[in-house]
Amino acid sequence: MIVIPVYNIILVPDATMYFSLDQVRRAAGDKNIAVGERVVMIVARENQKYADMTSESFYPIGVSGYISEVGDHGYVVIRTHYRVDIENIEFAYDHSIMLSMSRRNDIDDLSEAAEAEKIKALKQEMREFAAGFEWGDSAEYWINQIDSVGRAVTAMSPWLEISNEERYEILAEDSRLKRAEMIEKVLYGYLEVGRITNEAVTSQQEEHQRMYREQAIKRQMEHLQRELDEMHPENVTDIQKFEQKIAESGMNETARKEAEKVLNRLKQDGGQGAETGMLYDYLDFVTGLSWKKEEASAIDLEHARKVLDEDHYGLDKVKERVIQQIAVMNLKKEQSGSILLFVGAPGTGKTSIGKSIARALGRAYTRVSLGGVHDESDIRGHRRTYIGAMPGRIMDGISKSGASNPVMVLDEVDKLSASYHGSPASALLEVLDPEQNNSFTDHYMNVPYDLSDVFFICTANTTDTIPEPLLNRMEVIQFSGYTPVEKLQIAKNHLIPKSMENMGILSSQMSLSDDAVETLISEYTMEAGVRGLRKRVDDLCRSVAVKVAADPETRLDLGSDDIREYMSDRPIRHEKILPEPKPGVVTGLAWTPVGGEILYIETMFTKGKGELIITGQLGDVMKESARIAISLVKSIYPESEKLFSENDLHIHVPAGAVPKDGPSAGIALTTALSSLVTGKAVDTHIAMTGEVALRGAVTPIGGLPEKLMAADRAGITRAFIPEENTFDLKDVAAEVLEHIEVTSVSKVTEVLEQTGLL
Repeated sequence: MIVIPVYNIILVPDATMYFSLDQVRRAAGDKNIAVGERVVMIVARENQKYADMTSESFYPIGVSGYISEVGDHGYVVIRTHYRVDIENIEFAYDHSIMLSMSRRNDIDDLSEAAEAEKIKALKQEMREFAAGFEWGDSAEYWINQIDSVGRAVTAMSPWLEISNEERYEILAEDSRLKRAEMIEKVLYGYLEVGRITNEAVTSQQEEHQRMYREQAIKRQMEHLQRELDEMHPENVTDIQKFEQKIAESGMNETARKEAEKVLNRLKQDGGQGAETGMLYDYLDFVTGLSWKKEEASAIDLEHARKVLDEDHYGLDKVKERVIQQIAVMNLKKEQSGSILLFVGAPGTGKTSIGKSIARALGRAYTRVSLGGVHDESDIRGHRRTYIGAMPGRIMDGISKSGASNPVMVLDEVDKLSASYHGSPASALLEVLDPEQNNSFTDHYMNVPYDLSDVFFICTANTTDTIPEPLLNRMEVIQFSGYTPVEKLQIAKNHLIPKSMENMGILSSQMSLSDDAVETLISEYTMEAGVRGLRKRVDDLCRSVAVKVAADPETRLDLGSDDIREYMSDRPIRHEKILPEPKPGVVTGLAWTPVGGEILYIETMFTKGKGELIITGQLGDVMKESARIAISLVKSIYPESEKLFSENDLHIHVPAGAVPKDGPSAGIALTTALSSLVTGKAVDTHIAMTGEVALRGAVTPIGGLPEKLMAADRAGITRAFIPEENTFDLKDVAAEVLEHIEVTSVSKVTEVLEQTGLL
């Protein structure tokens, strides 16, 4: 007896099966195979090698049969008899299998007439199926040989897409009727799937033939149209223009496919549809973009430095950082680098230096204003499904620049806001991330665009309102305010010549002395930048233009005393040091969006019950600083406890109409209160800035250069600053440090000792 393991084959009684001669010999241990030899076929659970098989590798039911034929061409025909229950399996040394078994009887609930009817119906279904194929005629002989349901299913077993477990379930079914029904279900299912597949293939072939014919006709039409266009170039249609633009644009594959799809819709629209305008605008936009990647070219550092110096006076720290970035780009052969964030007061040159950088690099320049943007779609664009859809500001800037690698200034990123339409700051994270922006997808375009070569520069007045994740993407570079000396040079070399040119005034008709310009700066401006100075210069030139227009021969040499006659505005009042010291009054230093300013901390005791009165529109931070200062003074001067309990304390910061807040008034408040309780006045030539902790430590502040410039302008000769801000003194102009003695302190008691209050 030969035991043959089978896998993924349907075994049923009363069927004819075909095996390769090699497979049967291997199962027989390489013995000779003879006709009439008994055979048992057992079903393997998995497809395994002989060496890996165990008794657990097989299902418990098999089929018994005998070899009916050994073919000359290497095949063996086996005729199955009945099912058997496998009771024990053992393996011989030659890997042949020995087993003990018993016959498993069928439930004979299928009559011969019913089986014959089923076979007849099945054969008819198979003939109809085969008729749809070229080999249908040759299959007729094979179909006629089928004399049982089992023979049909074993013959088609290799092509049936059912699992090994499902094949075994057919064998395990005892009822002949149910087994026949299971076989019918499998066979009819296979024939129906095959019929549908055949119909689909036929339909697909017909569709391909139609499509090939259509494409051939279109190519012929395009060939004829090109010949007509060459004869009459003035008659080229928009469709043809877009086809040419798409072909020459250098788009990536995704963008090209999208553009061609939209172009096909435009063709089908015929220029009369409701979407014609939208489709035309889209194609006009995407084909107008620069898709070709520019090669990184070498940059002359000396030329770049010269351009920056020509356009901007001062800003040495900023220029040096820009030159460093350019040097790194040169070495790495890249067109972009760190995202720079220029932070400073209005008019300090943050935006204009971006244009200078573009000129130094020889690249296109574009500016995108983000002030007031509160909709994510302003950055990412609107989807084309919306009426009035348009690209976002980033891609619009790229389009206007006409290059794929412009210098792009994102102006006023601190003025972004969020709404229910989404956060534009979150959208900017992708734009400014070098790991993501090489495939930035604008919703309007719906295709990726490479922004990795864009040199991004952002500007802001302050970093306080910029979300932390966005701020982390950028390198902050502070723009300090201009000193009066720098403003003088900027006015002489840039502002005045440009304003005279704009007003039509010749250099022979007007001149300004240095004293006149200094007066203009000191009495008519109070800013860190030069934007207000430019307006004052324009105002002066307009007044001069009236006189020049009346008499072109006029020659005006304006000095300091002549400025007020020609200015339409009144001089600006700057805070100056008090003429005489007074107990309870101390000079503080403050930062404002337009530069530094001095302010006075005024304190006074009045009869009362220990209440605290704060005036001058102080914010929450300064109110907290005032309470900390009171607690410190009580601890430093224990005898003052009675003063605070029997009197009301009034703290006032003048200019009550102007809101004031910030963490830098702590030591000024503490010193003012100490002066009040000791009755000793603090020298009016002394100013101070710094926050104070409840333990008496002085903590760092921001805006030190602007504050010290304001102190210098007001006539302050000594300033106390936090010790941790000593490093910031390198950003303070040399002429300011020449006029002011800067003292760094780490504890508030040091201030009190050096002002004579302790």
